[in-house]
Amino acid sequence: MRVMAQMAMVMNLDKCIGCHTCSVTCKQAWTNRKGTEQVWFNNVETRPGQGYPRGYEDQEKWQGGWALSRSGRLKLKAGGKWKKLAQIFSNPKLPELDDYYEPWSYEYENLLNAPEQKHIPTAPPRSLLTGKRMSIKWSGNWDDDLGGTYAVADKDPMLKGLEDKVKLEFEQTYMFYLPRICEHCLNPSCAASCPSGAIYKREEDGIVLVDQDTCRGWRMCVTGCPYKKIYFNHRTGKAEKCTFCYPRIENGEPTVCAETCVGRLRYIGLILYDADRVTEAASTPNERDLYAAQRDLILDPFDPEVMNAAERNGIPYDWITGAQESPIYKLIKDYEVALPLHPEYRTMPMVWYIPPLSPVVDVVKDAGYDAENAVNLFAAIEDLRIPIEYLANLFTAGDVDIVADVLRRMAAMRSYMRDINLGGEGDPMIPYSVGMEPDTMEEMYRLLAIAKYNERYVIPAGHSETAHNLEGINTDCPLNGDGGPGMGDMWDLPSETGVRETGSGSKKSSMAGRVNLLNWDGVGMPKGLFPTHRGENRPREA
Repeated sequence: MRVMAQMAMVMNLDKCIGCHTCSVTCKQAWTNRKGTEQVWFNNVETRPGQGYPRGYEDQEKWQGGWALSRSGRLKLKAGGKWKKLAQIFSNPKLPELDDYYEPWSYEYENLLNAPEQKHIPTAPPRSLLTGKRMSIKWSGNWDDDLGGTYAVADKDPMLKGLEDKVKLEFEQTYMFYLPRICEHCLNPSCAASCPSGAIYKREEDGIVLVDQDTCRGWRMCVTGCPYKKIYFNHRTGKAEKCTFCYPRIENGEPTVCAETCVGRLRYIGLILYDADRVTEAASTPNERDLYAAQRDLILDPFDPEVMNAAERNGIPYDWITGAQESPIYKLIKDYEVALPLHPEYRTMPMVWYIPPLSPVVDVVKDAGYDAENAVNLFAAIEDLRIPIEYLANLFTAGDVDIVADVLRRMAAMRSYMRDINLGGEGDPMIPYSVGMEPDTMEEMYRLLAIAKYNERYVIPAGHSETAHNLEGINTDCPLNGDGGPGMGDMWDLPSETGVRETGSGSKKSSMAGRVNLLNWDGVGMPKGLFPTHRGENRPREA
């Protein structure tokens, strides 16, 4: 048993109001630079909907994640090393610009400097790529609040096979919000897809990062990630992704998206898992068993054997204590209400979700019944406005029973705590009916409804004795470039040698003296870029 620590997040979808504050603050903190206009490390999707980039869940098209070979071994859906080598200069499985959107700004000068005229001046959109005026047709949250409407209902990959059920109740459909960040998977297919080995999983906390110095811009990681949460910076020629705000995490602070979340729906904490069993769990033959296999990977932090193994593996004692106090462990293992997003991708994602219950309550209330009564709620769960199969397609690889059990627990908590908050004693048969003790249900209510800051975020700080392993403390962090992450190696002007030099006023590029296909502008024949005849110093002529 090889015990390792993993930083993880749970989001309670019942509390998300779709305000996009998390997206805006993340954008300001990490992707407000040139080359990242279409990059959203955090985005909030309306469901049903196409998601971002458009239709990213269609793995028949994008070939993201893992699959099982005939022998039952894991293999990348996009192909192994030989297929990647054959496609390394032309990878066809990439979202196009239209799947993201063509970034734009507005002609604000037209408003500020327009002469006096009869009509009010406007600020037409202008492309940031071509500089020409454009017509906006798609963006990162274009489907916002359109869930279930004719505009997007038939374009959601998760509605495949459910078209008849949705159409039958079309006018009564509802929507919910799904915030998404990188899943920081236990079995990341993006890392396995990278020919350069630039993507790695940090040993101390499991955060998945891109080494900007090692990245060569092959973009195989974009194909390999089934969640399409790795983006290509067209200015730097590098891949970028959500960093789980690791400099904040190392200081014991939550991510920016969690810190600024208006609905307080995010929970962050450590879990301990058995790294030796990850491949075995991800290779579970039946997709519907993957959820249980992933849950079984998470170890009991109170188990003396697990604690001893963790210490032997170098995990500090306060991190073990942090795992014992983690809200993530409670929501996943103790209360069993958090579910992974698309476990069928076999990446073992570490951002989990509590499915929404609110629409069920609305169904009961609109019908004229007591919306907090446990019996009414239990009966309504099977008659969701949107089929429960849709939630199962998102969180349990289609297993409806697991989602129904989670919703029943949430409904039971709502009903049981309503009686207590109104001065009653609470019916103990309500928690017993969903396999919980009354005290446990009250603890779950406190965590989900009224938990304080330090209860939602249990993040042990990094240790100074391991500072050389922590990028946030290391002054040579590859993300610490002028202008923000990944901006340290910018080339602006071609030179006579054919190598792009850094722009005026910037520091000398760390790529100085290193010539490759990314920083060669096609002019001249730089020394070392082309092979030479034996015994000669001049490049071989074509």
